[in-house]
Amino acid sequence: MKITCGVDEAGRGPLAGPVVAAAVILPANHNIIGLNDSKKLTVKKRNIFFKQISHSAEVSIGIVSHRTIDKINILNATYLAMEKAILGLNTNPDLSLIDGYGLPNKSINNEGIIKGDSKIESISAASIIAKVTRDKLMQQIDPIFPIFKFDKHKGYGTKYHMDILKKYKATLIHRKSFAPVKNNLPAKDVHKDKKKSNQLSIQLASLDYVKNGYKVVKIMWDYNAYGRLNIIVRKNNDLRIVDISLTDNYPPPSEIKEILASFKKTILELNLDNNISIDIANININAPTVNIYHDIDK
Repeated sequence: MKITCGVDEAGRGPLAGPVVAAAVILPANHNIIGLNDSKKLTVKKRNIFFKQISHSAEVSIGIVSHRTIDKINILNATYLAMEKAILGLNTNPDLSLIDGYGLPNKSINNEGIIKGDSKIESISAASIIAKVTRDKLMQQIDPIFPIFKFDKHKGYGTKYHMDILKKYKATLIHRKSFAPVKNNLPAKDVHKDKKKSNQLSIQLASLDYVKNGYKVVKIMWDYNAYGRLNIIVRKNNDLRIVDISLTDNYPPPSEIKEILASFKKTILELNLDNNISIDIANININAPTVNIYHDIDK
């Protein structure tokens, strides 16, 4: 029997964040009733379908960052996300059914179907997986840029988003190649402002942890009693407090001692689990680069 997968994307239109594609192979005897284009479903219904599809179908997700979007444009980034999703499946499908137009990469046997997310169940399922996955990513990013409220608009150009973009300028996750963003880039000398440099360093470190599957639990935007900037992140039972340092070098022993003392006080003040691990994130905001040293307390 010919094996087909449905493929769709979410996030072509937003001004910020990644584009996400999903490839789904539904079992022939599945009992998921009411699959449709994700845009036609409520958030509650999408989340229910997401769990049902993830449990019963073979699913693969392809994510392409805002940086790559700026390098190769959104159309090619969308194709790349779809290819990643298809190639990530454990089963090699005989045919990939793409919502809209087919992929230019003919090494992948594929066919475009206009409005396929409303016509073909596997494409509907892919539409739901891609949409829910991207929405969750934007919700995870939201605490890092609280003024932008990415959890509400998911990076789309709503009035609120446009107003905030004009007032506070683009963030690290905005797509610089998109006109509204290109016209609202931050000043090049922003690094000379200590407060903004600290904010950028916290955001860079937080994004690095989110990229690696952590959830940002708390960001301490202001210096603590020891004059240090911290964030707290979690992945399952792995809870970490992270010291942010604007330096390329590993701290000397005297500074490590100070960091550990600072964290012990923070752990007590916030009533955190004593099993919390301690990391150092060295940030170069000019490059920008993030270098993480894990478990310095071990």
